[in-house]
Amino acid sequence: MPPVPRPTSAGPRGLGALRRLGTVSDLLFLYECDTREITQLRAVADRLGLSVQAASHTFRGLRRRGLVEIRGGRYLPTVAGVEWLHRALGDLQTDLAERLDRLHIVRATRALAGAPVAAGAPVALTLEDGVLVARPGDRGPSRGVARTAAVRGALVEVDDLEGIVPLRRGSLRVLLLPADSVGATGVAIGLARALTAAPFGLLAAQGLEAYHLVGRAAPGRPVIRFGIAAAVEEATRLGIDCTVVALDREVPRLLNQFEGTSPPSIEFTTVRPGPRSRGGRH
Repeated sequence: MPPVPRPTSAGPRGLGALRRLGTVSDLLFLYECDTREITQLRAVADRLGLSVQAASHTFRGLRRRGLVEIRGGRYLPTVAGVEWLHRALGDLQTDLAERLDRLHIVRATRALAGAPVAAGAPVALTLEDGVLVARPGDRGPSRGVARTAAVRGALVEVDDLEGIVPLRRGSLRVLLLPADSVGATGVAIGLARALTAAPFGLLAAQGLEAYHLVGRAAPGRPVIRFGIAAAVEEATRLGIDCTVVALDREVPRLLNQFEGTSPPSIEFTTVRPGPRSRGGRH
């Protein structure tokens, strides 16, 4: 039986070829025979975690295909076997490199020191308000080692990362203002109460009227006016809850911004004007 043919450009290569052909054991068997002095099947069976019977079955299959032989008391790959071994490992290396290039693997990072950190000390990483924070300790789903010392609030370089920082998807609340109530007495009071009842991390306003009312209801608080969908998408992916204030007639325009993105679930709440405070205007 001829050696295993090389996959064509249209066929699977690397991991795909090994899975389809079921040749992982064959490849490892040949590798052991090519790089070690194998005189007994038990030796290669022990190294591969196989039974002697399974190793014998693999050997017989390889020999039928002309890829391995017994020569001078040793199990050795034939010329065709060596050629197939090198080609298969080369294809596997290329395939793995291409797959790894598409993965975002982080071995080192910067974080904000949540407490004083000593150089070389283990640190645990968490995501707080969308910021990666490092604190001394080696317990947690994500860990690393501080490259340099850092005081609380300073940036610290973290190497030897292990684990994954858990990400909670943030929520999105839309506070709706009836268009006919924009000029009503106490509308800013009602909005202020809605904003303080459940404070959210990111605040945005859709349209001029909503922006103006947010400025009255929450003076001094940063408000996003443009690129709302992109900001909300990124913030919620980092676990930050968001609030968007909009007139009810602006909802279609607001939702259209999220087309093509992966928005979180949206909760709509209608804001009613609050009672007018005594002693002056709001």
